[in-house]
Amino acid sequence: MLFAAGFGTRMGALTRDRPKPLIEVGGKALIDHALDLADEIALSRVVVNTHYHGDQIRRHLAERPKVKISDESAEILETGGGLRAARPLLGAGPVFVMNSDSVWTGVNPLRELAKAWDPARMDVLLLLLPAAQFTAHKGRGDFLMDADGRLERANGRPGLSYIGAHISRTDQLDDFVERAFSLNQLWDAAIGRGRAFGMVHDGGCADVGYPEAIPLAEELLSNG
Repeated sequence: MLFAAGFGTRMGALTRDRPKPLIEVGGKALIDHALDLADEIALSRVVVNTHYHGDQIRRHLAERPKVKISDESAEILETGGGLRAARPLLGAGPVFVMNSDSVWTGVNPLRELAKAWDPARMDVLLLLLPAAQFTAHKGRGDFLMDADGRLERANGRPGLSYIGAHISRTDQLDDFVERAFSLNQLWDAAIGRGRAFGMVHDGGCADVGYPEAIPLAEELLSNG
């Protein structure tokens, strides 16, 4: 599942007439950075949700036959509602989930998540980096992680930042009554059950959320 429905308001004029996933970083649209990683591990299906300028994303993806569109043109559903709405296209079982405004270096994030995933212990497995190593990201970190990889919220303490890729069960999305809601609510429920886990990415990542982040992300990519 690749999230591409947001308005990208922090990008200012760059998203006035196009969606953020089509902004180029290093000569390639942001959404293609994520899709190329999915291609490397030969996923059987990929779902992209759309809302803002969704027609442009649909045209951009026309030559990728494995990609299916989860159309949120009537109502943007946030991350949790968007993932739940896409389940008929995704099928049963755990899914990879990625943001379209991150770029990664190092090990393919989907491959390392798959290697560490343990459904007997986990409801969600998040890919993380120390906040200071998450290029262009503003924040002190979202989570603290114990020696077994189990997560708790950092709550203002310096910690690890979520870098836009994870594996999640999707059946528990039915526990939420709202149509539009954040995946953070799903993660907090998993933390409460002791079934939210994390792992530190073997590589770099940039958060391309605002215009000044683009050259920083390109520098990260060029250094590899």
